Amino acid sequence: MQQNSFKSGFITIIGRPNVGKSTFLNRVIGQKVAIMSDKAQTTRNTIQGVMTDDEAQIIFIDTPGIHKPKHKLGDFMVKIAENTLNEVDAILFMINAAEGYGRGDQYIIDRLESVKKPVYLIINKIDQIHPDQLFDLIVEYKDKFDFQEIIPISALEGHNVEHLLSVLKAQLSEGPQYYPEDQITDHPERFIISEFIREKALQQTKEEVPHSLAVVIDKIDRKPGEKIQIQATIIIERNSQKGIIIGKQGSMLKKIGSQARRDIERLLGSKVYLDLWVKVQKDWRNREQYLHEFGYNPNEY
Repeated sequence: MQQNSFKSGFITIIGRPNVGKSTFLNRVIGQKVAIMSDKAQTTRNTIQGVMTDDEAQIIFIDTPGIHKPKHKLGDFMVKIAENTLNEVDAILFMINAAEGYGRGDQYIIDRLESVKKPVYLIINKIDQIHPDQLFDLIVEYKDKFDFQEIIPISALEGHNVEHLLSVLKAQLSEGPQYYPEDQITDHPERFIISEFIREKALQQTKEEVPHSLAVVIDKIDRKPGEKIQIQATIIIERNSQKGIIIGKQGSMLKKIGSQARRDIERLLGSKVYLDLWVKVQKDWRNREQYLHEFGYNPNEY
């Protein structure tokens, strides 16, 4: 597959929460690896998505939205986002066209001032605004930072995404193929499965359960000729949230489980039996023991 001019490199995607980073990642990878939610702060770890074609392999790193943290989990999320900035070949700073410039953008731009890598401004969700508004946005952001290029896209609709990929390929140097061509992420199976379950829990509970929710995979059991048995625990912070997650006579938990199971079966290419439990762990986001236990280890960054 590799040619003499094969290129490869690492590109990080940063931006305020909820600008569409995960939607973009899923679009370019062509399969679901990052969870999507209409709530801010869905992504908690850097998710590496691998896009490979005949010309290049691009490893995209989708970071948690850079924001002013309110708890230890927030500190961890911002730290891992900022730590990727000088270790990649290019940076995509993504904004939400419908929201426009905000104080959170300036917070990120201030951090980009010390970065020595090319920064592309990606104006996402252009399908939600009038072309005149897009022109005004480009003019406004041009004055705020010396961007390598400003590229408007719609990750959801796919508008201009191919152009962005061709620009990135041109930016990359010749390099090796780091991952097999059919590999789409570097994350272990357990991590992706836990993210699918967390996504469905967030989508189903809307505003009732905030992001004090984690998912731990307790067991994955494979036996030849049988469904894959998966047991997972949804962790929340308050007793009142437990009732919401379980629902009347277990209806909400069943709904979360059946929706997550569909994504997991697509990922694993096999039928799955998913057994979900719910556990209260008070104030886990501020306790390092639980952050570590649930897969958020600040000491690794």
